[in-house]
Amino acid sequence: MKIILQKDVKNLGKVGDMVNVSTGYARNYLFPRSMALVATEARAKEFAHLKAVAEAKKKKAVAERQELVKKIQKLNVVIKASAGENERLFGQVTNNDLSNELEKHGFSVDRRDIHLEEPIRMLGQHKAIIKLGEGAEAEFQVSVERA
Repeated sequence: MKIILQKDVKNLGKVGDMVNVSTGYARNYLFPRSMALVATEARAKEFAHLKAVAEAKKKKAVAERQELVKKIQKLNVVIKASAGENERLFGQVTNNDLSNELEKHGFSVDRRDIHLEEPIRMLGQHKAIIKLGEGAEAEFQVSVERA
């Protein structure tokens, strides 16, 4: 039986793929879970169109992500923190602090997407990486200064 997948199915295919499966597998497993539809000519054309639209959206999102990476890489975030005599901070600069500071510069970045090699506990220059998915990473400078 020819079907069109509505969801990714492990060892079978991805969304929009037209595959042959046994009738029982389709009726008893795929159809009740809304994972597939019977492949008709109209549905095949519809899914081809939807797949093309999804690809266009994906390309646009990747282009926007790359533009965001370029802007963030030029950024130098300055954070004021209180420190002791030996330039050691009282506490540390966290991902949440960096996320809040990036929002002040106009970038909405989730704190879970910001990665530090090690927690920032000293004054000075540090590097942070933002992972935006799909292999897009932006590295930016963090300057920690005495408050």
